[in-house]
Order: sequence, then C-alpha cells, then structure tokens
Amino acid sequence: MTPESSVVEVTLESDLKNVEVAEEISRRVAGTAGFNEEEQHRIEMAVHESMINAIWHGNKNDSSKSVWLRFQIHRDRLEIRIRDQGNGFDPKHIPDPLADENLLNVSGRGIFLIRSFMDEFRVEHINGKGTEVTLVKRLSSKIQPKQGGSDREHESHNSTG
Repeated sequence: MTPESSVVEVTLESDLKNVEVAEEISRRVAGTAGFNEEEQHRIEMAVHESMINAIWHGNKNDSSKSVWLRFQIHRDRLEIRIRDQGNGFDPKHIPDPLADENLLNVSGRGIFLIRSFMDEFRVEHINGKGTEVTLVKRLSSKIQPKQGGSDREHESHNSTG
C-alpha cells in the first residue's frame, strides 16, 4: 500500500472456478472503497463478466495461462485492471447484443453489461502478452474511501460512447 492509494493485486489460474474468487475480492475492495451495496453488486458483476471473457475467450480456458487482477482505490474512483494472456480483441467488432438478430443469442452481452455497470471501460493490447481491460467506477463526492485514498486528480475519458 502506498500513500497515494490502496492496491490489491492477484494472479489467478485460468480456471472458471476463479471467477468466484475475483468476485469476492471485488466485493470486499468495493466495500472498502465506500460503495453502497447496489454499486458493489454492479462492480462485482463487471468483474465477473471480465473474468469470464479473460478465461474463456482470452486464455481459451487454458489452465497453464493466468489472469492478473489489480484493484486500486483512489480518492475519487476505483480502478480495476484485468489482464489475460490471449490474442486480444477489438471491442468495435463485437456485435450489438440489442440488435434484433442477436437478441436470442445465449452469449455476447458481457461487454455491454460491463459498460452499463462501470463509468469507464478501456481495452489495451499488451504486445504479445495479452489483453488488459480497465474498469473504472467513480465515487460520489459524498463517499470517501475507508483506507488510503489518493489526493491525485485524474482526468477521465469515458470510452462507452
């Protein structure tokens, strides 16, 4: 932990059973950051969807690969980074789950849900080392983190629209 922020970092085996581990960590971190129960649930669901994407789509359910997670509580936001060891994807080429031809599909709504639950969603390809998604949820001005908040200001760029 640094004076600027509180950080939780973990590397998990690429196994769907670890989705629950990531959810539990996200719930605890979001609670520590000061989010209410409803917001904690939204953050947990965004992490759930991101983990499934990282394990299933990114790492192709290969248990020899891992998923790296980093939760960082800043004074004004919670930032979550999830990195897989896959080949990456372009979020612009993901079909719209609300389009008529996709409404009955059993999958394909994860990124849509993540974007609706979080304030920011970014995708970055790490040269030959996988894909990293960044999820950001801003704290309201009335809520302050319970531990080690940051005094740094951060300019946000919302990539959801």
